[in-house]
Parts: sequence; C-alpha cells; structure tokens
Amino acid sequence: MIYFYAFLIGGAICLIGELLIEFFHLTPGHITCLFVIVGAFLEFFNIYDKLVDFAGAGALLPITSFGHSLAHAAYEGAINSGFIGLSQNLFSTTSNGIVYAIICAVGFSLIFKPKG
Repeated sequence: MIYFYAFLIGGAICLIGELLIEFFHLTPGHITCLFVIVGAFLEFFNIYDKLVDFAGAGALLPITSFGHSLAHAAYEGAINSGFIGLSQNLFSTTSNGIVYAIICAVGFSLIFKPKG
C-alpha cells in the first residue's frame, strides 16, 4: 500500500507543478524555487515529516524534499550550536545530493550535445 501512497503523493506534487506551468506560465526555474520554499515552509510547521511517513519516497524524491532537508538541517544546527550552527549544519546534510547533481550534470554535458 505504501507504493500506492507514494504514487499518489509524488503524482500530486508533479500535477501541481504542471498546473502552475500551464495556467500561470511559470518557467521550470520558478517552479523549482517555489517548491523548495514550500518544502521548507512545510518543514517549519512539521507537516513534511508526516507526509514522508505517509508516502515514503513519493514525498522524498520531488524537489520539495530538498527544501525540507535544508530547513531541517538548519533547525538542528541552530538547536545544537546556536546561530553559527545554522549555517554549518545546513550544507553538511545536503552536500551529498548537491555534489551528485553537479557530477551528473558535468558528465551528461560531456556525453550529450545541447541543441543549438
């Protein structure tokens, strides 16, 4: 049943993104920024953790999870080390994903030619 919930939640997040693109003519960059902010906002109210418990990977794979991870790491760092810990812990949690995305982007740019 967890696969069904993951499909529903992940699909709903993607559907919202598509509706925003179609009706408000937002660019994918705008949607990405908006979803990261929404993920951080939902973490602030402790809603995103409940969503992850309910849907699993359906809530962890979309870009909203990146905002959730950033906000969660910043909150933990601020609790542990005060204001300085806020920035120290922020990138230690999400750095693996960022590095992997950069390596994949460089690799794909070397393999494939962009249309121009």
